[in-house]
Amino acid sequence: MFLALVVTPELRDFLAWARGGAVRLIKVRIQDEQLVLGAHREPGQSWDRDYDRFLLPLLDPQEPCYVLYRLDSRNALGFEWLFLSWSPDQSPVKDKMVYAATRATVKKEFGGGHVKYEMFGTTEEDVCLSGYQRHVSSFCGPAPLTQAEQELQRIKLTEVTSENSVDSKHQTLQGLAFPMQETAREALLQLAQKKINYLQLRLDVKRETIELVHSQPTDTRDLPCRVPKDTPRYHFFLYKHLHEGDYLESIVFIYSMPGYSCSVKERMLYSSCKSRLLEEAERDCQLQVVKKLEIDDGDDLTEDFLYEEVHPKQHAFKQAFAKPRGPAGKRGHKRLIKGPDEVVQDG
Repeated sequence: MFLALVVTPELRDFLAWARGGAVRLIKVRIQDEQLVLGAHREPGQSWDRDYDRFLLPLLDPQEPCYVLYRLDSRNALGFEWLFLSWSPDQSPVKDKMVYAATRATVKKEFGGGHVKYEMFGTTEEDVCLSGYQRHVSSFCGPAPLTQAEQELQRIKLTEVTSENSVDSKHQTLQGLAFPMQETAREALLQLAQKKINYLQLRLDVKRETIELVHSQPTDTRDLPCRVPKDTPRYHFFLYKHLHEGDYLESIVFIYSMPGYSCSVKERMLYSSCKSRLLEEAERDCQLQVVKKLEIDDGDDLTEDFLYEEVHPKQHAFKQAFAKPRGPAGKRGHKRLIKGPDEVVQDG
């Protein structure tokens, strides 16, 4: 587990002062296991004219960082800000993990109410002005509701109007993402480092978050009893096994949904949040998931089942030899072939 990083007093004082609007950009780095001020820029022109010329030169292609960029819009607390997490592909995996695990700390220290948008980028194309504009446009919508509220509203309508058919039971919502609690994120980072071998996550529907249920040590034989019989769950398991003489450790994602004992709303929320959870786990926590499974009963999770799913057999289909068909129509006179001392007669 990563240690909690300390915010230096200088950075804390600077953030408090900068919220007043005298600063356009703040770069925050990790140095000697502390969060420190990397650089800052004062406003020059409008926010969009300052954006590329201030931001891009400060991004190191090999070192992650956080950037707080002040917009010109305001809310009840003052100026609104963009919170950017920069994690270039060429930076070390350990550095990426440390920054991913510390992002929530930086946001909390600055004050989440001041942050209007959050972005994550690995290339300049992701975070330049045009990348920011693409990011913002994806969040624009006509209704004054959060994305989660809109999805829940659609779910309620579906529960009332949908028929009890196979098609209606399997309707899913695309793109819904509940934020992960810090304990869940830390557990995923520990799994990526193979410090733990199992973790289980659940949706907190009221708070609209993903939270850690537990991360108890688990062998393959223990998996069936980890799966609840009455509620959905997400599971990540480090499957240790031998394959063709090689020892392998493969991370398997298991989405357990115990049939229709769950409500329509619960099924749709879990189904919708699944892809975004996996995307965040693989991108931010560097988790290499080799197999994604969906089950309705934990008893399915046997050693043989997991092995065949992770290493499916290559079926080779050989076509049986077919005797050539003779010419159509009359096949000519029959012949009777006898032994060497017998006479051969034509039919």
